[in-house]
Amino acid sequence: MNTQDLHLENFNRLEYFPASIFGMVMGMAGLVISFFVASHFFKPILILAQGGLIFVTALFAFLFAVYVCKTLRFRAAFLSEMQHPIKMNFGPTISIGLLLLSIAYLQFGYKEVSFYLWAIGSFLQLLLTLWVLNHWFFHNHFEIHHSNPAWFIPIVGNIIVPIAGVEHANPLISWFFFSIGIVFWPVLKSILVYRIIFHPPIMDRLIPTLFIFIAPPAVGFISYVKLSGSIDGFAYVLYFFALFFTLFLASTLKHFKKLDFAISWWAYTFPLAAISIASFTMAKHTNEIFFANIGFAIQAVLFVLVLIFAYRTLKAALNKKICDPSH
Repeated sequence: MNTQDLHLENFNRLEYFPASIFGMVMGMAGLVISFFVASHFFKPILILAQGGLIFVTALFAFLFAVYVCKTLRFRAAFLSEMQHPIKMNFGPTISIGLLLLSIAYLQFGYKEVSFYLWAIGSFLQLLLTLWVLNHWFFHNHFEIHHSNPAWFIPIVGNIIVPIAGVEHANPLISWFFFSIGIVFWPVLKSILVYRIIFHPPIMDRLIPTLFIFIAPPAVGFISYVKLSGSIDGFAYVLYFFALFFTLFLASTLKHFKKLDFAISWWAYTFPLAAISIASFTMAKHTNEIFFANIGFAIQAVLFVLVLIFAYRTLKAALNKKICDPSH
């Protein structure tokens, strides 16, 4: 490879810097929140939440700065990504990252910081939801094989808004966002189950996104409990469906072992964080330690996965295996 080819290769990597990389922030921020909630049952774990929050804030700032540079320097590539039938659904990972950081800072008592993160994240989430829905409803290029569990991402973002939103604004705003997500969730779930059963399998590098099936009911449970202040029949349905789907995916792990590492592996992390937090929430409201044990078990698995994925991501970055135009 000559000097010019090397320059072009390095130059083009910024052009292919994907929004999906913010899945790292989602997973790590979710783990931080899970650590904080778990500290109500085991105090020493709080130190992991504190250190994790500093790290994930720095990570988000770095990734966001790089993505802004990509957007400004390669506007055509940015627009192409935001109009791509699959990649466009990862755009809201940025707003979700802001919302999760808002929740984390609120837990540590930084209410003003949390408010600004929540306000920006909620506004961006609404814009991105409208953007995605416009492309879903008015298109000429979508086919059934384009649908995959990543389609849940724009919807899940709306369900996250009330978790910190109930502390920052009129609860009707939180109900507005919750309604968007909780109504669209079963619609998309039906489409995706039909697609998975009756059409060719989704591509290998998107198989980890199956874990996103856990996120809407798990996050929906957490958000609904925040809005209502208690657990009722609907809350039980949301939690136990999320728990069942976690068990179902655990029973299918042999299908995941054959996969080569990709940034999409981070799709495992946030849903696991969500069901872990939901389990701790169940334990708190029902006084059943059984649910806390579930939360700790899932959290331990999540912690190991985050460490492994962080190592694999760093290794892939050093070997120039990410930000590839073929992905």
